[in-house]
Amino acid sequence: MNKLRAGLGPLGRRLLFAFVLVAVSSVLVLTVAALIGVGQGFQVAAQVSQQKAAASAAASAGDAYRNASGWDGADLSRTSAIAEAAGAKLFVLDASGAPVGGTSSGAGHIGQGQGRGTGPVGGQGVVTAPVVVDGAGVGTVRLVFETGGGNQARDVAWWWIAVAAVVALLIALLASWVVTRLITRPIAAMTSATRAFTAGDRQARAEVHGPGEIGELASAFDLMADTVARSERDRRNLTADVAHELRTPLAALQAGLEELRDGLVEPTPQRLAGLHDQSLRLGRVVSDLAELSAVEASGVPVQQAEVDLAQIARDELAVRESQLRAAGLTVGSRLDGPALVRADADRLHQALGNLLANAARYCRPGDEVSVVVHSEADQAVLDVVDSGPGIPADELPHVFDRLWRGRSAKQVAGSGIGLAVAREIVVAHAGTIAAISPEGAGTTITIRLPLSKELRSI
Repeated sequence: MNKLRAGLGPLGRRLLFAFVLVAVSSVLVLTVAALIGVGQGFQVAAQVSQQKAAASAAASAGDAYRNASGWDGADLSRTSAIAEAAGAKLFVLDASGAPVGGTSSGAGHIGQGQGRGTGPVGGQGVVTAPVVVDGAGVGTVRLVFETGGGNQARDVAWWWIAVAAVVALLIALLASWVVTRLITRPIAAMTSATRAFTAGDRQARAEVHGPGEIGELASAFDLMADTVARSERDRRNLTADVAHELRTPLAALQAGLEELRDGLVEPTPQRLAGLHDQSLRLGRVVSDLAELSAVEASGVPVQQAEVDLAQIARDELAVRESQLRAAGLTVGSRLDGPALVRADADRLHQALGNLLANAARYCRPGDEVSVVVHSEADQAVLDVVDSGPGIPADELPHVFDRLWRGRSAKQVAGSGIGLAVAREIVVAHAGTIAAISPEGAGTTITIRLPLSKELRSI
């Protein structure tokens, strides 16, 4: 019993008690109703049968009276056979109440004790019927029934009702136990997983399936645990990545300053410029981190207006063209406009600028970079296509992760934040951003934004 109690828990025991109480109450009510109904049914059936037997005996006695022109010499054998077939004793009384056939002592006793109708339960049932000949009453037939046979049939019916009640109760108890387990098992698993998760086990999961909303709750708990674990892992990675990004310029800056302080080197313009570059790199990393943190914490603030995505691409290319050409890249464009979208023009300039800056940073001299804008169904599509070294297939799913840098990009200056910021900006505009990079065929980054309603209707 203690093991049973521990297995169910407080909620399980309460549910099981409630189910058992309902089951027992239902079975008891139905059993009592069945017993009463069967008893009443047997009683009514017995009364009807006895009344029919008495009426038939009275009719037979009347025929005998008519044939003999009186009770003297009347042949009551057929009447006696009817009574015997009904399981009753026959008493015939004449019009004055005197017994016919020498049965006065028995008849008189019955007449005085029972009267007309059925006697009490457990005693003798007495039924009388008048003997009528040619419209005149000439006597009375009285049948005395033993009630033992009816009680036996009723006892058999009650016994089967009791057996059925016990079986129904056992089935109800089993069903209550099964339902209680189905309800409490996922809850117990979630409770155990929650305690383990709180204690620091980030791999703890409920991993159970339950009925209806309880199963959905267990699945939602596991999904929440996955999200929390992933968030903590990302935070640890962020801390490590930030430390890594800041360590190199800080170490270079510290070493250079110590050399200057100790007089080991002369403060030439070239050396000071190198230290200045390291300080700029530190500032750029801190600025990018601050921008990404603000974007992810409160979302990208956007001032939406109807803007042409093709014109934004044209303007941004004009701004970045010198940077791209300085990196030795060939710049091209195909801007099929207008591609009107509801968006914040400054934020879209920022996102496209990050994509073009990435192309200038990672492509090789002689590579080509093209910006393509066109409409597709109810979306405006912007593609930034380059013929650079591409992205390995195993790294492609991570290009929009914050502070992520591929193996081939370790030697290139950058914080790994630009694409993450671009993704947040696009998502804030209800759009999508994706990257594809066929092996040896460069990289294509595609931004899709909903067209404005006016342009959709055209």
